[in-house]
Amino acid sequence: MSIETKAGAPNAEIRSAMREFLTAFEQFKDANDERLDALESKQREDVVLAEKVERINEAVSEHKAAVDRLALKSERPQLGAAARAEPDGRKAAFLRYMRIGDATAAAALEAKSLNTGTDAEGGYLAPNEVERIITAAVKDVSPMRQIASLREIGGNVFRKPVSNGDAAAGWVAETGARAETAAPSLSAIDFPTMELYAMPAASQTLLDDSIVDIEQWLADEVQGEFASQESAAFINGDGVSQPKGLLAYAIAADATKAAGELGYLATGADGAFPVADPSDILLDLIYAPKQAYRANGRFLMNRSVVGALRKFKDADGNYLWRPNGEPGEPARLMGYPASEAEDMPDIASASHSIAFGDFRRGYLIVDRVGVKVLRDPYSAKPYVLFYTTKRVGGGVQDFDAVKFLKFSLS
Repeated sequence: MSIETKAGAPNAEIRSAMREFLTAFEQFKDANDERLDALESKQREDVVLAEKVERINEAVSEHKAAVDRLALKSERPQLGAAARAEPDGRKAAFLRYMRIGDATAAAALEAKSLNTGTDAEGGYLAPNEVERIITAAVKDVSPMRQIASLREIGGNVFRKPVSNGDAAAGWVAETGARAETAAPSLSAIDFPTMELYAMPAASQTLLDDSIVDIEQWLADEVQGEFASQESAAFINGDGVSQPKGLLAYAIAADATKAAGELGYLATGADGAFPVADPSDILLDLIYAPKQAYRANGRFLMNRSVVGALRKFKDADGNYLWRPNGEPGEPARLMGYPASEAEDMPDIASASHSIAFGDFRRGYLIVDRVGVKVLRDPYSAKPYVLFYTTKRVGGGVQDFDAVKFLKFSLS
């Protein structure tokens, strides 16, 4: 009986949050319709109504974020759930290392393992359960991890072969002679992994307390830092000491872009949507990628841009932005999913504030398997630091899969 109660509680909470979100969106539509009617009759913006709409618009965003958090929390695995089998004694050895700094057993296990080990900086691999919890939580927070391709590797670099598309083909009759076709030439794109770290601190009193779940504490402490750093890097990373983000690549006018460049469409207005029929430019953006990419296309933008688009209507007066009835699922804009990434830029002069395309084909995230922990009881006495690292890389793998909307004249 108690199990059923615990299982049903999160669902009830999600349903309640979902009702509040949908109610807020209906209130937003009513207020925005009132604002538009007043604007049409008075030929000028009603400041009071405009402020009311913005307040409700912000409330809609907050309710949507709350629903997403609850949905992700209900799906997140917990320590103790089914996981990959640990090598004999690894978990116990790791906990002993964490609590009292005894690395004898951990070092012996690392030495016997063929697929794990310590590097020059030292440290020991966290148990699979801890790594799994951290990875799941980071994916929850990072929008790019939810929409891009993911690949796990055992080394520091992933090399992906790419065809230059110059293989020849042709038609031939059933008994006709077949001319030899040209073989494709291949190049390679390297995706190096970079070290991402966090350094949570604990008192020795906390470590001595047998009731405290040290593994869960470590996962809780580092997952937020990992997620925020990754999210920023996948959008704006320079590719030097972090993954190369979408906006770090050359972005040129789509009609004239070269190989290795991402394409954009201009709104025709500096730092703004077009004054006349502003939503038409979104249709142009949707049809900029080839049909093969549109099939799994989605929008990517930050919350302030979502707030602006939420006011747009089609010719029949229907709102272009619509909430998804399933908790945790993205809303839809003109029929396509709309993901939010706070590291995407606000609308400004010459900003690339909206992206559209198939991000799974366009962007690749590479993870080296393993989360490593180095215990440091000396640098911040009386606290013990846990230098926790993982290696992550990322970059564009198909430059035709994603297009940007640039808020500029050209």
